[in-house]
Amino acid sequence: MLSIPEDFVSPARRIAMRVLYALAALVAAVLIVYFDRHGYRDIASTPEESDPLSFLDCLYYATVSLSTTGYGDITPYTESARLINVLVITPLRVAFLIVLIGTTVETLTTQSRQALKIQRWRKSVRNHTVVVGYGTKGRTAVAAMISDGVAPGNIVVVEQDDYPLERAKAAGLVTVRGNATKAEALRLASVQHADTIIVAANSDSDAVLVTLTARELAPKAKIITAVRESENQHLLKQSGADTTVVTSETAGRLLGIAKQTPSVVEVMEDLLTPDAGFAIAERPVTAKEVGASPRHMKEIVLGVVRNGKLLRVDLPEADAVELGDKLLVIKTANSED
Repeated sequence: MLSIPEDFVSPARRIAMRVLYALAALVAAVLIVYFDRHGYRDIASTPEESDPLSFLDCLYYATVSLSTTGYGDITPYTESARLINVLVITPLRVAFLIVLIGTTVETLTTQSRQALKIQRWRKSVRNHTVVVGYGTKGRTAVAAMISDGVAPGNIVVVEQDDYPLERAKAAGLVTVRGNATKAEALRLASVQHADTIIVAANSDSDAVLVTLTARELAPKAKIITAVRESENQHLLKQSGADTTVVTSETAGRLLGIAKQTPSVVEVMEDLLTPDAGFAIAERPVTAKEVGASPRHMKEIVLGVVRNGKLLRVDLPEADAVELGDKLLVIKTANSED
């Protein structure tokens, strides 16, 4: 089940809007009848002594007509008045009734609107990010992407548990309820058109299955997969993952480092948190920098990315940067560069 978030509208506002729609239909009917009041006749009066309807008479007639009460004491008798009743008053009567029974109609229209919105979304969505799993790992990954400027509407969460789904919807994300190990759930998320797929499954076995399925559906997408145990890392590589993150060992290393040098852990946390302090960024090499050594630049360069491969700055082949290379640098979190 695919769900696209919509703006919240309070119940009081919904009721007020219905009342306004009903009043608008009533006012329109009253004005139409009043402008053509010579074509109506009050049954209580003879044609000889009958005067044109007053505004109150028109209001009375429009009210009983739109509410389908129809006492029959005021009736249209000229051809023009009857034609206007058929072409205008009757549609207004239908609209008035729709407003009055709006609870049921709104449910139907909401479903239709959501279906239409889903159709439009699936036709237009391209180069989005699919996040499989919205637990701690998935939720943190989404928060990091949004902090880096990714629009929530370009993130699709695939999850089968209710609570994480509700949290994802509350964050303004597009959600798909389903088992991501099955191709149908990933197709609903338009994974075949995705730019990046982040797999944050609860188990390594699920991560392998999801990665295999995602790679089959999206051969060109970048797949990043979290794995608990490093011994399963090679399985994910074979399954088609471009990047793997070993969560348990990474956390274990930080815990071990914190015993002797807790400040190092603080620096690592600062680098991984893009909201404040320092952050790691990737930028292309400029024409003026071609041939320069990354170790002698003003910025702190952590590595050089050449042809999709990361080179450490102490390697001989990275001593002179080339046009087309990218640099991994440390920058302040609020820096625009």
